[in-house]
Amino acid sequence: MGFISFITAKPAMTTIAQLTQSHRKKAGLTQAQLAKLAGVGKTVIWEIEHGRESVQWDTLQKIFRVLNITVEWRSPLLDRAASRATTTALSSAVSASSVLPSVSGSFTAESRTPV
Repeated sequence: MGFISFITAKPAMTTIAQLTQSHRKKAGLTQAQLAKLAGVGKTVIWEIEHGRESVQWDTLQKIFRVLNITVEWRSPLLDRAASRATTTALSSAVSASSVLPSVSGSFTAESRTPV
């Protein structure tokens, strides 16, 4: 019997140029219309779509808002810090609950109408 291996390729990373252009076209907007809605110059849209490497973050945010594109920042360092914070909070909650007295029994709620 032979050994069959499958090679899986990672999908190509989408560039900001590709992302911007595809969303703009799907929205049915011209570069000039997108520029006007985002409050930027129409040459900015052209430059972004043609791979300009230096664009101010606030300019991208304006364009992304119009195109309904959200950006999520990820970092292994932030993930580890968040994981540690969650673990610490859970440990504190467990410690606090073990200090509290346990209460058992049945309780009945009553509704009283004021006289």
